[in-house]
Amino acid sequence: MMLYPPMAELVQKVGSRYLLVNLVARRARDISQKAEDAGEPLERKPISIAVDEVYTGKLKIKEEQ
Repeated sequence: MMLYPPMAELVQKVGSRYLLVNLVARRARDISQKAEDAGEPLERKPISIAVDEVYTGKLKIKEEQ
């Protein structure tokens, strides 16, 4: 089974699997909560939307110094 987008490319964009999982989970919860508050049904699963955002570069990790 081929995953799209490839996991290796997602990890490269973020830096590690741990960061990728946390980033996608937080964003998916945010997407789900906003849709619930607005009373709008989602056409796709929040996880899929969040993964696509990471892959396209819309969602990135903000580094604190």
